[in-house]
Amino acid sequence: MAGPKQYRLIQDLRGVAWDALLYIPTVAALALIALKLWYGPNQNWTYILLFLASFFFIVGMNRILNRLALLPSSPTAIEIDKQGVYLDLRGGQRISLLKNVRYYPGFAGKSFGLAGMDLSGKQYKFVFHKGQWPTPAIFEEIRSYLNVYR
Repeated sequence: MAGPKQYRLIQDLRGVAWDALLYIPTVAALALIALKLWYGPNQNWTYILLFLASFFFIVGMNRILNRLALLPSSPTAIEIDKQGVYLDLRGGQRISLLKNVRYYPGFAGKSFGLAGMDLSGKQYKFVFHKGQWPTPAIFEEIRSYLNVYR
């Protein structure tokens, strides 16, 4: 690697559509079944189903908002250097992953994970999807640069 390489992320609208198709029916089905059980003789299952519906709603919204880069903790740019990996977040913060940097390639080749610590010892974990990059070639280039941290 000659010098630091910086890449900007884009909103993954296709991934958001797939996540919405996954999470919206799941949350709706769990909530409707809980509503039906609430008026039945066995109300105990209602609490479990409402908890599951709330859990999947929170997880789904977090995943969708991260793909759209709307959360302050969402990465908007990544810079890869020999010393570490630097991430610019939407909230204006810049994170330097310099210690224990690990790269976790996805089995299907459509995403990868990145974890590491900054100099203060705070642990960070990020998941990047193929649709968050302008072209698939850039996604593959980033994966090849990050193989050093495997």
